Amino acid sequence: MSRWPDLSALEVLVAVVDHGSLSAAARALRIAQPNASRSVTRLEHSLGLPLLRRSTTGSAPTPEGLLVVEWARTLLGSADDLLSNARTLSHRGAGTIAVSASQTISEHLLPGWLAAFRALSPEVRVTLWVTNTAAVLEDLLVGGCDLGFIEGPIPRGAAHLATVGQDELVLVVSPGHPWARGHRAVGPEDLHDGVLVTRESGSGTRRVLDDALGRPVTPQLELGSNAAVRVAVLSGAGPAVLSRLAVAEAIAGGSLVEIPIDGVRLRRRLCAAWTGPQALGGPAGALVRIATEHRGSRVQPGKGWQD
Repeated sequence: MSRWPDLSALEVLVAVVDHGSLSAAARALRIAQPNASRSVTRLEHSLGLPLLRRSTTGSAPTPEGLLVVEWARTLLGSADDLLSNARTLSHRGAGTIAVSASQTISEHLLPGWLAAFRALSPEVRVTLWVTNTAAVLEDLLVGGCDLGFIEGPIPRGAAHLATVGQDELVLVVSPGHPWARGHRAVGPEDLHDGVLVTRESGSGTRRVLDDALGRPVTPQLELGSNAAVRVAVLSGAGPAVLSRLAVAEAIAGGSLVEIPIDGVRLRRRLCAAWTGPQALGGPAGALVRIATEHRGSRVQPGKGWQD
């Protein structure tokens, strides 16, 4: 039998303190609660200490457990450093990184990040899948990619996150639409069912819109890409809510008209997302660092990166 403590059990114990209960810790670590409880019990036997006080109302750390948690934080941090550094060594001079990214990020931000990444690591091959936020999270959870880029809102505890930017959604119409006369603001009640052209359910754009309006939207037309929605609006199909990144050039050129929405704030975080150790190393870590360094930057049509 190994004389070393079980790192996974220590991670559960730390999560109990950080999240307030054994059940919350199990959810945060995405493991079954009975498995989490058994791992802590085995740890108690191996250390010869009571670590959790169990009752009908739940489990809480004992004084001994709180001490072990503080020692465990250092140990787990060192283990994360070991994994991160080993991962970096294994990718030095060669390697691949599989990236799954939502459409707005893929079309308007990721090309700049990848250009900077290639300048630093030309030997690393990047494969990219462009999809929506829900599918990116699914890819991460099933191990289909090493790194995801998603648009909020993001489910709590779904993955480790690093904010790489902020985005604003805007309501746009064609110049011939009645709302374009005078560019007057509309109210949330004007965006009733059957009015909007929207992205598909599961996209970050659609989630932000539904949350801002306080209800799921029933669109008159649902399309699977920003480009398709933009073309539909240009053709007079109806109003749409899209990322400013996707429509800035059309607004500046006068082919689309931006319409304010009274009392509705349509902002979202853009995030890198990954699973596994929180300290991300190797090519994926390098790409996240590049994206994070560009945080707060914006792309202007035809001008590339602007700080």
